[in-house]
Amino acid sequence: MATVLAFDVYGTLIDTHGVVTELEERLGKTGKGEMAAEFSRRWRDKKLEYSFRRGLMGAYVPFGQCTREALDFTDRALQTQLSDVDKDHLMTVYARLPAFAETTGALERLAATGMRCVAFSNGTREAVEGLLEQAGIRERFEDVISVDEIKRFKPDPAVYAHLRNRLEVPPGDTWLISSNPFDVIGARHAGLHAAWVRRSLDAPFDPWGIEPDLTVTDLDALSDRLG
Repeated sequence: MATVLAFDVYGTLIDTHGVVTELEERLGKTGKGEMAAEFSRRWRDKKLEYSFRRGLMGAYVPFGQCTREALDFTDRALQTQLSDVDKDHLMTVYARLPAFAETTGALERLAATGMRCVAFSNGTREAVEGLLEQAGIRERFEDVISVDEIKRFKPDPAVYAHLRNRLEVPPGDTWLISSNPFDVIGARHAGLHAAWVRRSLDAPFDPWGIEPDLTVTDLDALSDRLG
């Protein structure tokens, strides 16, 4: 049976900080363009926090709503005074973020080995399909599997069980590929293999005693190790 690689999307395949240039322009109108990188980081962190909190509360909403609420919060926290038009524009930009430069080539090499590749995301299927299409990599995946199908968020164990059920593949033949330590730990806790894409050498891994099976710097390195 072929090994399945389940790729996280935001931050692993797609560069979530691709919005920084747009933030510089929008924040520049209020004289705060230099805050763009910080704004991007806090927006992403808050979006994940909101998904964790909603998961614990049993108050699921689509991931896009977490993203918009996190945008509103970050605007308030940094007092950047973005208009509703600016926020709508930034949400549109978020829906067409670029893939990391090595993504296409790495996916091609992995597919050539006979491994099955799927996208596995907190985003809705519609949102992820659109994101992958505009990035030119949708055809590299045999399927898109969304947590929206069971109304839970990573790292809920039910999410990884849903992935296995959809794939109909034993846990030992399933790898999660993610740049997010919480996702890697969640997958390992659920019995899957997991590779951590450590895109920043400054990024620490959570000291929980649960380690990734494999750590790589990018998807090229992943294809070298698993290919």
